[in-house]
Parts: sequence; structure tokens; C-alpha cells
Amino acid sequence: MGDFGVIADVSTVIVETLTQALRGLSQVEPPIAELNDLSETVQTPPPKLTVFLYEIAEDPTSRNRPPVRSQPPDPPNVRKPPMALLLRYLITPWGGDPATQHRMLGRALQTFYDDAILDGVQLSGSLAASTDSLHLSLTPLTLDQKSWVWYAIQKPYRLSLNYEVRVVNLDSAVETAVRPVNSRAISGAAMP
Repeated sequence: MGDFGVIADVSTVIVETLTQALRGLSQVEPPIAELNDLSETVQTPPPKLTVFLYEIAEDPTSRNRPPVRSQPPDPPNVRKPPMALLLRYLITPWGGDPATQHRMLGRALQTFYDDAILDGVQLSGSLAASTDSLHLSLTPLTLDQKSWVWYAIQKPYRLSLNYEVRVVNLDSAVETAVRPVNSRAISGAAMP
């Protein structure tokens, strides 16, 4: 289950997965992945794939889940179900020649196509040792939609990939104690 740091943990998992995948592209200067908000110029060398979280949304398919009850031996309590999040990322190559940038994009596509569900030992931080899994999918955006993302960060358009990660569970911090039933009373009306 994810605490308030789950968004940062998901970003770290994506960066680590991409960095591992990029290692084999070059023996001289292997490209790396880095988390970047694109507010500053991306420093190269080495060539980089930036991972930019540009949108967080609630997953509408996971609404109305039941409350979560504690398991024994913990004291009985109940809390709101986790908030199910969708995280949308822009993955952009920087540095090197165009062929290197295309190879970086191809490797990122291949990595998330071959392993579209990250789980188990691939997860770290608050997601480590959890039963959660992250489902990655390439998000189909029109050229206009992609241009608006670049316009919003005030940078010229660059070839990039848009990935959506679902479902990221953000646990509620509010717990309510559940009191056990100690007695009951049955009342009824007399029948005529």
C-alpha cells in the first residue's frame, strides 16, 4: 500500500527501469534516465531520457471501492479505500545525434511493451513488498494534445512518448475505530 510518497516512488521505479534498459545502448557513454520537470535546460552529456510527470488524475474505474478493514491481530478499525490515481508521464530523449535519440525511444517502448506490469521486486519505496502492481500503457495523444503539453511548459515541441501508469493506490490516513458489539436488544410489536 502506498503512503503519501507513493507518487515519488512510482517515478523512481520508472527512472530505474529505464536506466537499466538503456545500459546496453552504448559502451562509451550509456544514456541514462532522470526525473526532470523540464523547467531548466537538460544537461548533456551523457544522452538522457527525461521522465516528466505532467498530470495526476483519479482513476474513474476504481471509484466506490469498499472501506478497508484491519486484519487481526491489529485492533479493529476501518478506513476509506485508497485513492486510485493515474499518473501521466512525458518521456523525452535529449543529447546525442537523432539516431541515438530514436534508439533511446525505441528501447523505452520495448521495455514497457515487454514488461507492461511492474510488480514484486521491481517496486521500491512504499510499494516494496506490497501486492500492488503498476500497469504502464502508451497513451495515444494527437499532435495538438502533445503540442499543448509542450506549450504549457513553455518549451518547443520535441518527439516524446506519453505513458499512463495505473492504478497507483494512495492510502487514506484517516482510520475509524470499530467498536465490537457487546449486547443486543430485540424488540417487536405484539401480534393482534
